[in-house]
Amino acid sequence: MQNQKRVVIESVKPQINCGEIPIKRVEYEYVNVNADVLVDGHDLIAVAVLFKHENDQKWQEVAMDSLDNDAWHARFCVKRQGYYLYKVQAWVDYALNWQKGIACKMADSQSVSIELLEGVAYVKAISAKATKAEKEYLKKVAKVFSDSKKYEEAITIAKSDKLQSLFRKYPKKQFANNSKTFMVYVDRSKARFSTWYEFFPRSASSKKNTHGTFKDCEKLLPRVAKMGFDTLYFPPVHPIGEVNRKGKNNDTEAQSDDVGSAWGIGSKYGGHKEINPSLGSTEDFKRLIKKAKKLGIEIAMDYALQAAPDHPWVKEHPQWFKWRPDGTVQYAENPPKKYQDILPIYFESKDYKALWEECLGILCYWIDCGIRVFRVDNPHTKPFYFWHWIISEVKKKHPDVIFLAEAFTRPKIMQQLAKQGFSQSYTYFTWRESKQELTDYIEELTQTELREYMRPNFWPNTPDINPFHLQGATQSKYIQRYVLAATLSSNTGIYGPVFEHMISAALEGKEEYLNSEKFQVCNYNWSQENKLTHIITQVNKIRHQNEALQQTNNVKFCTVDNDNLIAFYKWDDAKKNELLIVVNLEGFNKQEGSLQLPLYELGIAEGQQLFLNDLMTNNSYVWNKEWNYVALDPALPFHIFKLKK
Repeated sequence: MQNQKRVVIESVKPQINCGEIPIKRVEYEYVNVNADVLVDGHDLIAVAVLFKHENDQKWQEVAMDSLDNDAWHARFCVKRQGYYLYKVQAWVDYALNWQKGIACKMADSQSVSIELLEGVAYVKAISAKATKAEKEYLKKVAKVFSDSKKYEEAITIAKSDKLQSLFRKYPKKQFANNSKTFMVYVDRSKARFSTWYEFFPRSASSKKNTHGTFKDCEKLLPRVAKMGFDTLYFPPVHPIGEVNRKGKNNDTEAQSDDVGSAWGIGSKYGGHKEINPSLGSTEDFKRLIKKAKKLGIEIAMDYALQAAPDHPWVKEHPQWFKWRPDGTVQYAENPPKKYQDILPIYFESKDYKALWEECLGILCYWIDCGIRVFRVDNPHTKPFYFWHWIISEVKKKHPDVIFLAEAFTRPKIMQQLAKQGFSQSYTYFTWRESKQELTDYIEELTQTELREYMRPNFWPNTPDINPFHLQGATQSKYIQRYVLAATLSSNTGIYGPVFEHMISAALEGKEEYLNSEKFQVCNYNWSQENKLTHIITQVNKIRHQNEALQQTNNVKFCTVDNDNLIAFYKWDDAKKNELLIVVNLEGFNKQEGSLQLPLYELGIAEGQQLFLNDLMTNNSYVWNKEWNYVALDPALPFHIFKLKK
């Protein structure tokens, strides 16, 4: 009966939107559960977390530990992809209260003969669940408790740890109360740890003024793998519209040889399920996917729900677009910006069900071709509930599919996309430059509820964003930005070879690349190597060798008495891999200062030796003070120290 439940369960965490939104984990991560659980009076209570995979029949249980002020804590491990359910359960443990009462009365020299007789009922109550050997023991206990001549033996048994362990093993959950049931969605590990490289396939040719193909991309796979990238992302590879095609530098008048924007999808050659014939065939693409996989690389596709004016949809499904009073179709706008070569999808269409199914069909088609990672273009311009539906539908059959949300927009919109199911999210890292900006932003991502559902992916640059601080920047600045992205976030990526070749010419006063590859074929020296390519390669190797860098949330910023130096401590969940990263943020001059070690988090005392090995230079150091001198030259503006106590 509800009115006989005495235990109150409150403030269960983690939970998002009162449990409406699942939190996120990857396989073999833990869910740390906290709750406030209290009861009237002075009775002892027992509290547990119950959890199970969505396909399991039985709940598993882990006991919660009591903390201060009626707070309780426990954790459980999620080992399979898909949804897990969890809840907090609590009850007054009358058997333990009986045992506690006997101990207290004995300490006060009171007789407990009646209490021993009461104990018989508690012993018999757990016998049904006990093993054969335990049953024999409990039968003996009940007999001793009932025999007044064996009083001394009885009180010894009553206070014993052995009996208590059986009470805890087989609790009688009379009037147990349960919290609301919450959910956690479990992805494969790549959702948490991935290293992305982006380039345009049409610029993959080694021959000047020649449109690249998927076969050219195959030749570049060893370079991508050698640099330590495990995800190769291509902008859209579909046919490009010819109507209103854009020219170089976003010119509205294209020349006959202009290739147009890859995001202007659809032409007489087909739409979202076809390949741009200039790149090759669908079979060529499938072969590229397989060859990449052999090198440990997954191909990520761009999923852009928009259409060129000559996309087949415009004639076949005109109701999927918005038509203006003069009979013309509405092209995409973000005033004052105009995208004459792109038509937005009209999601308010009465034919929305067929539209949604077609959008799902696109994903299923490319999944069948071997794609398991999608970078979603501008998801914030489509309905949130559409994304919840389509991601859920995909995950039903293909739980290993990963969706990256490309949405540089308002914080709550980015957060909502993550809540609706996106596996990873682009972030504001691209614009966070100062020590305070970086510290505040990382702490927001890792020390608030965002850590439970939003997985950041840090990109120093993208084809759309040539940040001011990289325009004309020194090599040191490029090194600094990659190291920060790759060590602060377990998911990171760059747009290359623009980044590692330090190509940064910009349209005046804008964070846009001059001669942007979005609108033209570019030719690169793909065999070119420099200090930056070497450092990127080494940093990526360090990422793959150190679990502390394969997660984002375990981070603690250290005090350094120089605002041009930033330092942070990172560790894996088991604290078997611990790193200290120090970066020179200035880029032109040597920076030095005193760094305060986080002794408490490190679990060491002042004066205890701490051994540091720089994973880039292999130089070793010994620190035995709380405050330690650090200095970084722009030539190598960072340390990645591996710590050993």
